Amino acid sequence: MAERLVIVSDMWGAKKALWITSYLGYLQQYFDITFYDSQQLANLKLTVNSEENIHNAFVNGGIDTAVAHLLLKEKQPAHYLCFSMGGAIAWKAGVQGLPMKSLYTVSSTRIRSEEAKPDCPIDVIFGDNDMYRPKASWYEKLAIKPELISGFGHNMYTDDKIIQKVCLDLLDKVTQKVKKTKKEKAV
Repeated sequence: MAERLVIVSDMWGAKKALWITSYLGYLQQYFDITFYDSQQLANLKLTVNSEENIHNAFVNGGIDTAVAHLLLKEKQPAHYLCFSMGGAIAWKAGVQGLPMKSLYTVSSTRIRSEEAKPDCPIDVIFGDNDMYRPKASWYEKLAIKPELISGFGHNMYTDDKIIQKVCLDLLDKVTQKVKKTKKEKAV
């Protein structure tokens, strides 16, 4: 039986997410995938979908709404792969008890203000040119190992090299777990 993987989009949701098909292409044969459009989770209904309007809608209640909906929808433990705003949503839901096997966030700048973390293995990656990434003190305080990718900015998750890296990281986690489980059963 395939492991469950929940993917939460960036703030644009499915509207500007052609790149998500690359992740799905790599991962769908190994995971049972559920995809959430972060705008739908947040019930955003904006007249003008500008970056500023979307960001403000999330910051002014949308994140909390999305967290509440994610907590209602997801009851079974799963691995989480989240991009930008989606990482903030999943992070907050994880702190509030969302059952997570692991959390992998890419360019999730809004997590930099979090003071608690979900109780699961966490991978947090940023481009070293993302000016809103957490400071070194945040990583230290939460005991998270930082991973900075040289030469990339905030939207790095749309780049083919990063897509391959993230997918391989996730597949490695699952295959390592399967190998450990098989060894444990043999003993």
